[in-house]
Amino acid sequence: MRDDEATMIDPATAGPSLPVQTSPAPRSMTHAATRTRVFVAVALVLAALNLRPAITSLGALLEEVRDGLGMSGTVAGLLTSVPALCFALFGVAAPRLARRRGPGAVVCGGLAAIALGLALRPFAGGTAVFLAASALALGGIAVGNVLMPVVVKRYFPDRVGTMTGLYSMALSLGTALAAAATVPTTRALGGDWRAGLGVWAVLAVVAVVPWLALVRDRSGAGAVPAPVAEAPAASGRITRSRTAWALAVYFGLQATGAYITMGWLPQIFRDAGISASTAGVLLAVTMVMGVPLSFVLPALAGRMRHQGGLAVGLGLFGFAGYAGLWLAPAAAPWVWALLLGISNCSFPLALTMIGMRSRTGAGVVRLSAFAQCTGYLISIPGPILVGTLYQHSGGWDLPVAFMLALLVPQIAAGVVAGRDRSVEDEL
Repeated sequence: MRDDEATMIDPATAGPSLPVQTSPAPRSMTHAATRTRVFVAVALVLAALNLRPAITSLGALLEEVRDGLGMSGTVAGLLTSVPALCFALFGVAAPRLARRRGPGAVVCGGLAAIALGLALRPFAGGTAVFLAASALALGGIAVGNVLMPVVVKRYFPDRVGTMTGLYSMALSLGTALAAAATVPTTRALGGDWRAGLGVWAVLAVVAVVPWLALVRDRSGAGAVPAPVAEAPAASGRITRSRTAWALAVYFGLQATGAYITMGWLPQIFRDAGISASTAGVLLAVTMVMGVPLSFVLPALAGRMRHQGGLAVGLGLFGFAGYAGLWLAPAAAPWVWALLLGISNCSFPLALTMIGMRSRTGAGVVRLSAFAQCTGYLISIPGPILVGTLYQHSGGWDLPVAFMLALLVPQIAAGVVAGRDRSVEDEL
């Protein structure tokens, strides 16, 4: 076994190689362990709820923010691309930070950054300060994305799937909640978009509290496995794999669609004559589709030798949804939102295929690092171009046609990535 593979063994699941305790643990210790697990579960749910409101709350009020700060369509498009850039940059730094401080401490710091960034956004007097505050919050989200699964493994080695499902459901719930509740909350607070965005800092502050207690648990501050930290060095070799590139392109294009949807879908509906509050709820419908399908798609994909058919099917749902937005956005907005929600569930499919395209744990880590970092970089220009097209064309026909066109290479990449082969065969 190579050194990098050996570091991935979790002592909590190492089995017979560990000393066996011959006497039962005291009842008080059992109760303490149970209380700790419940406490960590609550902390994970609270953290997951905060990993998307910074994005979807802004999408619901993008028109008001643009008017208030004097943003052009191009700059607004840049704002919708900032999440992908931050996820790529800060996600790479997260493993190194975790080795030095422990994942619990870094997640806690990330939540604090989310709270601070969201609290500072309402006080921004110009676009530059608003972008900087948004980047601070998104940097906190990025480290949470990378490191919370490590905490799940540490505290729930016997229930990784269950806790990951709970975490994913909470993430989708937070996404949909911010999309649906931001406009009504803004109206209840006097109609000022600054208050409507700033209120989400309160949820982040609440999430920080249990993580502060967990940071004191030194046993929960285990280091991130070395292969994660060394992923950039391994990426140079994996670039020779056609499957790895297909996965990176598929991941990047589905992320492009997701960020365009989160940033611009409410504006598309509002420009079609739909009220701001209804447009926010429509975005919530799109986002909440990720709750059930994040469980169904990975299980279905795992039973199939080739996942390209699923990539094609999700792409066709996207074609139908965008075609509806193009031809008659106000005719059946709930249908278009539902179809795009199904199409955007290509994210869990991408993650599942990453896990299936390598034979070893270390290979999956390298492939995941390459596909996700490269994919997030690929996704950056899309929302910016949509904003530019919207500004210069004066309508949504050209931007929506661009979104439709992106689905063609996405489907093609998904078919290649879904073939029954491993990256080791191609290296």
